[in-house]
Amino acid sequence: MKRRNTPTKQAILDLLKHEGSALSQDNIIARLNGEIDRVTVYRVLNRFCDEGLVHKFQADNGKYYFALCAGCNGEQHSHNHFHFRCLRCEKVQCLPQQIIVALPEGYRLNDCNGWVNGYCAGCN
Repeated sequence: MKRRNTPTKQAILDLLKHEGSALSQDNIIARLNGEIDRVTVYRVLNRFCDEGLVHKFQADNGKYYFALCAGCNGEQHSHNHFHFRCLRCEKVQCLPQQIIVALPEGYRLNDCNGWVNGYCAGCN
């Protein structure tokens, strides 16, 4: 079933495209000047995840971040990569290299991700 595009969904999607980095729900609400309530933002972000537009990951600080999916198609949806968080500006970026994990025979990897903390090019 195709879902209709609402101004709220479009505003959140446009923000994620414009930022070019992963954002937390709080980041999104702040950048939209509180015009969209927390529950609606949460619902839209989770719908985007279900539709494969966005992937969600939990940071080492306990917050969830949302980033646009890049290079995914309906058949191969993989986000096994590290995320970089700047300690000064707190910008979160998905790093492009996939994580490769050698598992024992009989094991199957579902997903994995990790964190790298440091200073981005703008803050270094």
